[in-house]
Amino acid sequence: MAPLTSSDAFSATPSLPLSRLDGELLTMLCARSTAALGTLTDSGEVSLSMVPYAIDRAGGTFVILISGLAAHTRQLQAHPRASLLVCDSEDQADNVHALARVSLDVEADWPIVDSEDAQAASATYLARHPAAELLTQLPDFRWVRLRPLQARHVAGFGAARTLDQSRLSALIQNNPDQRRWI
Repeated sequence: MAPLTSSDAFSATPSLPLSRLDGELLTMLCARSTAALGTLTDSGEVSLSMVPYAIDRAGGTFVILISGLAAHTRQLQAHPRASLLVCDSEDQADNVHALARVSLDVEADWPIVDSEDAQAASATYLARHPAAELLTQLPDFRWVRLRPLQARHVAGFGAARTLDQSRLSALIQNNPDQRRWI
């Protein structure tokens, strides 16, 4: 996927001017559809798993669909703070040490089953991952919203920054080309 620029995909508004790094971060989040989810076990050990995600522009959250049988589901229920790592593909860089990536500190929110919020999460996720429709029919699968609290974005050597919750939310919510999330 060719990088998006502020002139062709994002509008720089006076309240939210987009930098080159902002555009690169949004491009990566749109181009990738899976992330590493880091959760805590009851004994405090870190546990990692891969999860497909979708981004809900309106809510500024990442949406995942997870099984009640999965260890990370129980871990998120016990410890809602977690991490999400999204990384460019290795073939996107000449040097794997300079791969673009973002590590997000997130907090899990659980929409009430069959609520308007759960239906919105479902619509967002299934628009990006239509093959997951079958999973939604299984009784143990639940929607989870991962609300970003802050992020560490590394765009390559010498291009790293920390983004706070308000900046992350503004970047996600002010992306006018929502189709890029799908």
